[in-house]
Amino acid sequence: MACDPKEAALALHRFGFGPREGSIAAIAEDPRGALFAELEPANAGQIINSGLPTSGAANRAVFEYRAERNAEQKRQRREGAAQPAMEAPPAQSDPPPLPRRLFLNEAKARIDAARDAEIGLVERLVWFWSNHFCVSQDKTVMAGAYEREVIRPHVLGRFSDMLLAAEGHPAMLIYLDNAQSIGPDSVAGINRDKGLNENLAREVLELHTLGVRTVYTQDDVTNFAKVLTGWTIIPTVNNPDHGGEFVFIKRAHEPGPKTVIGKEYDDTGTGQGRAVLADLARHPATAKHVATKLARHFIADDPPPALVELLTQRFLDTDGDLKEVAKALIASPEAWMPEQAKIKRPGEWIVAALRATGEAGDIRRIVQAQAMLGEPLWRPPAPKGFSDDNAAWLDGLAQRLDMANAFAHREGLALEPEATMEAALGPLASAETRQTVARAESRPQALTMLLMAPEFQRR
Repeated sequence: MACDPKEAALALHRFGFGPREGSIAAIAEDPRGALFAELEPANAGQIINSGLPTSGAANRAVFEYRAERNAEQKRQRREGAAQPAMEAPPAQSDPPPLPRRLFLNEAKARIDAARDAEIGLVERLVWFWSNHFCVSQDKTVMAGAYEREVIRPHVLGRFSDMLLAAEGHPAMLIYLDNAQSIGPDSVAGINRDKGLNENLAREVLELHTLGVRTVYTQDDVTNFAKVLTGWTIIPTVNNPDHGGEFVFIKRAHEPGPKTVIGKEYDDTGTGQGRAVLADLARHPATAKHVATKLARHFIADDPPPALVELLTQRFLDTDGDLKEVAKALIASPEAWMPEQAKIKRPGEWIVAALRATGEAGDIRRIVQAQAMLGEPLWRPPAPKGFSDDNAAWLDGLAQRLDMANAFAHREGLALEPEATMEAALGPLASAETRQTVARAESRPQALTMLLMAPEFQRR
């Protein structure tokens, strides 16, 4: 097989997180084969031996932390402790509060996995699916653990399994308010005069499976919301051992059969919801919705119809086998068009810069930079997640210049500009980019120009 460094560089940018030193040459003999190989390890996508807590453990630890802090503040007030007019800022050496420490530890594990990957295809898929089934750190401390528990175990498995894991996870039940949803005619609903919350049901249909304005009606949303009543979490205040974990409460579940998308489902407790989710996962509209999003993410804002059709059919033929769908994407000729049509999202660009320069990066700076560029980690603007359209990221390119300049002055003094360019872009580097880097007045300026080059910004 002929060596193709240009296709190898394209593969690393389009399907991974950009090249590291030597990685273009390492896969140049068979770029497609290298991508296929990333899908094969049994633990692909997993973060092994992380020492990170489960979502339930994180939830309980933060609950206890906040309770103790609140008690201490009340104790001080009761004892008449003198309160300064203005609290002194914490010392630089002070550890951040527990919720922030948990967040930073989860963020570091995520960034390290992307930075250290051979190519990064599986990590890119993790990030894609985490955005598809997004939750928000603003509503739950479990966002990082959710990604490890829901997305990573199923990223190359069946869509139906990931769907069920996502919708039943405490982070999702909190984020989309299902933890408070009670069937109006359930025992709890009648006794407490509480009612239905349709948020989770609507977003499952609109965003996670069938797609907006497809085959469902408002009645389907309402009926599906009734199906999901009783899916909630164990209150931490009452259960220090299992608080924050999933529980099905029958007395809050709307009784009786429900009809969703033309099919009646018997009332079998959680089995009713599982049955609806299983059918949604296998619906042709879901296959097309997922295929379109994958093609848009990796290839173009307006993905080639032939590619969407190919991925849709592969999804249906394999019962939603996400590894097989990923293989179909890699094998398709449409996925290898030479034009780099997609702007890297802020997180992708930051990781690409770390890989190109060989820098580890400071996790506090990384998450701060990502937030300033409009993509705060695990804090999507809405349940539909962050946009995959180029237009959403164009306005932030000027801010990237400031960040590239700051990064280059911190990390670029020891880097050889031309060697870094060959490692980061290789044959993708245009004559104009080569000339711009060569004419730079300093190493930091050269690195800044490299990180802002169109072929580095795009994939």
